[in-house]
Amino acid sequence: MLEPHAVVIPALNEALRIREVVEQTLRHCPWVIVVDDGSEDGTAQCLQDLPVTVLRHPYRRGKGAALRTGFAEAHARGAYGVITLDGDGQHDPSDLPRLLAAAARHPDRIVIGARLRHRAAAPTHRRLANAFGDWGVAWAAGHRIADTQSGQRYYPAAVLALEDVPGEDFVFEAQLLISAARRLGVRCVSIPVETRYRGADYPMRRSHFRPLHDLYRITSHVVRQVVAHGDVWNEYRRVRAQAPVIDAEA
Repeated sequence: MLEPHAVVIPALNEALRIREVVEQTLRHCPWVIVVDDGSEDGTAQCLQDLPVTVLRHPYRRGKGAALRTGFAEAHARGAYGVITLDGDGQHDPSDLPRLLAAAARHPDRIVIGARLRHRAAAPTHRRLANAFGDWGVAWAAGHRIADTQSGQRYYPAAVLALEDVPGEDFVFEAQLLISAARRLGVRCVSIPVETRYRGADYPMRRSHFRPLHDLYRITSHVVRQVVAHGDVWNEYRRVRAQAPVIDAEA
């Protein structure tokens, strides 16, 4: 019998860290789905002897497509919910039980592992990009959210089943928060998590997120959502008057 929750890990050229990430994840959740998005460095081969499901795209299709593939697999096999985390080692799998506990306290919400601890350690351009992304996505989603750019999240089954969610690559993750709020009434709650950044003491591959290119794509996509929703300035004032929901028990 499957566990009620799955962990979905999208992976693109993650041979450096993927085995370590998956082994640590298995300590907390025995149902792990890795989606190899056309890697060329032997990412899938690193996992051959581990008890995980590996799905492989024959060529790179982007993070959005990798998440869709993982979500479809988990949903088809009856998952109550899915936790996502990146395969580069930035997220600490030991936080997974805390995300699940927060999900139990806040049923039918998306739980975001927000990079609120030791934020000064984050590269300046990443902090600015994240802050700008939070501002735009909140406006489009209709509620404030702490760390809309974090890839460590818990999604309930209703969100996994959403169809026709537009956007590719990192845009898909932003749109999923918007679509969940606007179409299902599913909002977000955040919990503070630890984050590891690339450095001499912790080698990681370079981030696939390109701040200028990807932030422009996210922003232009979000602006279209804001305009389509209408009542732009009143909606902006209403959203800005709120505070993001952060689980104090986490």
